[in-house]
Amino acid sequence: MAPEVLRNEPSNEKSDVYSFGVILWELATEKIPWDTLNAMQVIGAVGFMNHRLEILEDVDPQWTSIIESCWHTDPASRPTFQELLERLKELQRRYTIQFQAARSGGGEVTQKES
Repeated sequence: MAPEVLRNEPSNEKSDVYSFGVILWELATEKIPWDTLNAMQVIGAVGFMNHRLEILEDVDPQWTSIIESCWHTDPASRPTFQELLERLKELQRRYTIQFQAARSGGGEVTQKES
């Protein structure tokens, strides 16, 4: 949940954007968020201490940028879902081009590229 939700403050679509960023993090890292903390520790860390999940260095920098934008401290500074959709479509185009180039060149697409 978004920090403002954990603090029982007003929330809106931007709170959902924060949660979507967590889902993107799960997809990018194949990990369970905050798996070493109990619920109260997560509330404290995220809601009151401004902690965020660690994004590993091997995650594509464009994915990292999208995820981090979803987690902006100020909800108004988080992207809209429409903005996220456009950024994700651009990533899809880039990956499609890379995959097609690798297939036509006989090479393999590495995990870093995909």
